Amino acid sequence: MCPSLGNREVRFAPLGLALPSGTSRAVGALALAEPFGHDRLVDRAARLALAVDRQGGRCLWCGRRFGPLIPPTTEHLVPRLKGGPSIVANEAAACRRCNADRGHIGPVDWLAQCRRRHGWAPQATLLATLLNALDIELENVGGHRRARRYLSSQLRRCRSSH
Repeated sequence: MCPSLGNREVRFAPLGLALPSGTSRAVGALALAEPFGHDRLVDRAARLALAVDRQGGRCLWCGRRFGPLIPPTTEHLVPRLKGGPSIVANEAAACRRCNADRGHIGPVDWLAQCRRRHGWAPQATLLATLLNALDIELENVGGHRRARRYLSSQLRRCRSSH
């Protein structure tokens, strides 16, 4: 039983990510009756599983497929340092290399750097979608003033770079 998933029974999916039993990877976790976001506490493993599934099992930045040799890590779109919350809407999956290399670089600047790297396939459209969804989530719940200011600047830069 997993308290953070509403005391539902949990099985382990590939990559060692905990998911409710009877679900197909992380998509099933999204189908739970209640929304995640701020309305419901979801543990780190489940949030990472959702991000991995949402990204098709690939790193948001370089496009490498996750597996035993390339495990996913949690990447905060709005860094915690900038007031970003640990919620589903603010988290993406990245390989260790990309997560470490990005450091505190903003997502739009990091995307530009990733595009210049030979052989990398960053998911630019998905990043724009995730940033917009996070903006809506933070607007709906209120608060997070620092995170919203940072996110607004990233969205402006994202729109001007296309």
